Order: sequence, then C-alpha cells, then structure tokens
Amino acid sequence: MLQQFNEQNRDLVVNVNGRLVHRDQAGVSPFDSAVQGGDAVWEGLRLYDGRIFALEEHLARLRSSALALAFTEIPSNAKIIEEIRRTLAANNMRDGVHIRLTLTRGVKITSGMDPRLNQSGPTLIVLAEHKAPVYAKSGLTLVTSSFRRPGPDVLDPKIHHANLLNSVLAKIEANAAGADDALMLDGRGFIAETNATHLFLVTGGTVLTPTVAACPEGITRATVLDICRVEGIAHEVRDLSLAELYRANEAFCTGTMGELAGVTCVDGRAIGDGAIGPMTARLSALYARRTATGGTRVVD
Repeated sequence: MLQQFNEQNRDLVVNVNGRLVHRDQAGVSPFDSAVQGGDAVWEGLRLYDGRIFALEEHLARLRSSALALAFTEIPSNAKIIEEIRRTLAANNMRDGVHIRLTLTRGVKITSGMDPRLNQSGPTLIVLAEHKAPVYAKSGLTLVTSSFRRPGPDVLDPKIHHANLLNSVLAKIEANAAGADDALMLDGRGFIAETNATHLFLVTGGTVLTPTVAACPEGITRATVLDICRVEGIAHEVRDLSLAELYRANEAFCTGTMGELAGVTCVDGRAIGDGAIGPMTARLSALYARRTATGGTRVVD
C-alpha cells in the first residue's frame, strides 16, 4: 500500500500560524521545536459533508498532550476551529478531506533542547488534503516488527506527540517485507498496535482490542468500542498475544485516516478464511452511519 499523489491537492493552501499560503511557499522556521526535536503534538481529523467527526474529542486529546509536554501556551478550541474553517474555505473543501493538525512548542531564540528557549508562543499548522480513506478494502497484510512500542516508563503513549521515528522504523521493516503495515508489540511481547493504527480481533463473536498501555488513546478505537456497547456486541479490552491474533476469526485496523480496514494476513498466516469477515463489515457500516450524521459543522 502506497498513497498516490492526488491532483486535487496540487494547489493546496496551507495554514501556518494563521498565514494562508500555497503549499509550495509554506514552511516553518529551522528554529521551530518540531524541526529541532519533534517537539510537537498532532491530530488527524476527517471532514464529512461539512462536519468534522469527533472534533471535540480530538481537540481534547491535543490539549491534554500539550499539557503533558508543559506547553506554556495552548490556543483555545475556538481559535483552532476558526483556523480550520479558514483553511477549508481557502481550499473550497467540504467532503472527502483529511486534516493534519499540528501544534509545536514554537520557535526558539537559538538552537537547543531547553524549552525555556521557546519565547514566542506555539506554532499551529493546519494541513487539509483531499484524501479518501487510505487503506484498500480488500484486506491488509501485516508483518510483526522488531521495534517495540514504548510504555509510560519510556514515553507515555497518552502523549500524542509528533516524534514518530519508532513508527517510521517499523514501517521500513514492513516495506522491506512487502507488507502493508507493521504490527508492533509492547515491551512485554503483547500486541500494542500497528505503526499507524489500532488493531482489533474477532474471536467467537467477541470483539477484542489491546489496552492502551503502549498505544495512544485512539478516537476511532473508542468509537468502535462505543458502537459495540450500543449494539450489544460482546467486546473486551485486554492483553492480546500474537497467537491469539493468528487464530482469530477476523482482524481489522482503525484510525481516522483509514477508518476501518480488514486485516487478512499476518506474518504469512491467513486470518480466518483470508477475507474480510462479517463482523468487520458490520462495524464498518455502523461506523459509516455515525460519520454520516455526527460531528461538528465547520463548513456551511
């Protein structure tokens, strides 16, 4: 799986700290904390017919991550939403859009790690692209990475930070193996997530997903669990081993960029009958129903 350039995005207007510029002229300072050390937090949002699904939940996670990193200034939700609106209007966007929202600690007065060098406030970047869900609906292939997801004793996964080298290294392994994505374990050897998404299994009619001990508190993950609760679908959150995944009836990934995507092969083993399963299809339809009606309106 390799994303392709979308011609609709050739003349995108990007928002950097309130300044709307063509994508080719957009940039951040070499003194910005995101450049200096990946010192930033981010969210992925999706626009459905003028509404951003779970916007408040995403902004709450952005704020809690910035607080955990001791950002001295965090824009208000109203300010962030206004900049999102301005960016979408500048691009005449309404549907089929993915938004990458990044908040960095800001520009430093000189190169260095110390946050006390940040004296001009944060940098807010709004990047909106025409982008359909990125995963093929025919089924994903995963391979287990040698790189582990750190727990809170190393870097708390509840901080949705922009230092993604751990994921990049795992993705490199997946590419080399000819897989779509990498499956990542925690420090104890239990399943954490993939390099880009949360993972669910279906065994005996029960939907299972790992704890968030070594993966972020996913918004799409939480939505799927809530759908299970509302629909009376048996579900459980607990430690899961590779063996449980190998023998599962179904598996699927979740994330804002890709929504729900079935997993049909892991480490050369077919999951279930090697096709998208009925529970995956059912939950995908229920998720689509929510995104078709819910969310915060940002485009009139």
